[in-house]
Amino acid sequence: MFKDENKCVLCGASSYEKKYYFNKDFSRLPDQVKDTLQIICVEFTEKCGGTFVIEFDEDGELRLVTDAEEADAMFDDIGAELEIKNLRVTQRQLFEEITLFYKVVFLGEKIDL
Repeated sequence: MFKDENKCVLCGASSYEKKYYFNKDFSRLPDQVKDTLQIICVEFTEKCGGTFVIEFDEDGELRLVTDAEEADAMFDDIGAELEIKNLRVTQRQLFEEITLFYKVVFLGEKIDL
């Protein structure tokens, strides 16, 4: 569910199960980053409902994905899209650093500093 040929899930949360998931493959991330990711995911599902996942596609690009069960009348898809846009702005530096980490550690890319 959290890893396939085309994507790799970093973390996610579900308003249905009231659970947070963190992929242990990313355990080398600093605790502060892991804590921030948990706050982002849980707050997102508390505000908008449904599920929220932070993942990487096959090219190593970070994606913020939300979804809801078909019968979920409480899911706010407009609010969810606005929240994703807000996160992309407010957490830009964090997302760039995590993407760099993923590309170097998981994809083996060389980075010129």
